[in-house]
Amino acid sequence: MSFTKHPFVIRVYGICIHQDHLLVCDEYWFETHMTKFPGGGLEYGEGTIDCLKRESMEELGREAEVLSHFYTTDIFQPTRFIPGKQLISIYYLMKLKEPDTLPVSREAFDFKETKEGAFSSRWVHANDVSEEVFTLPIDQKVGGMIKKRWSEIRTTFE
Repeated sequence: MSFTKHPFVIRVYGICIHQDHLLVCDEYWFETHMTKFPGGGLEYGEGTIDCLKRESMEELGREAEVLSHFYTTDIFQPTRFIPGKQLISIYYLMKLKEPDTLPVSREAFDFKETKEGAFSSRWVHANDVSEEVFTLPIDQKVGGMIKKRWSEIRTTFE
């Protein structure tokens, strides 16, 4: 086996709940509008929790406190945007410093311009959390898991 091929793409995401709302990010990449959890790609030499903390600062401008592991991909999932790679996504429950001051939109994809890297975030009310909120398959699965376990999960954030 050759390790130079790097067959895996590892992504790390945060699940943040505040006042009966779930934080989601709307982004535009690879000519695709997508709604996802805050987070992103693991960099070489970085642990998964450090990755999530870095991504939180980059995307949200907020320090994240990682509370606990929630889910890691347990099925084969090819990457959507990089052919020939397998996606492994890791999800943690996290709290943000000063969530009330986080700049958020009330509308999905509230960008000034639709260009690569466009980004906005928003809170989705508990009643509206579902698989359909998210664009990508693993996020959809996690969205469904959150919906089913909302009462249990939200107590972690109180």
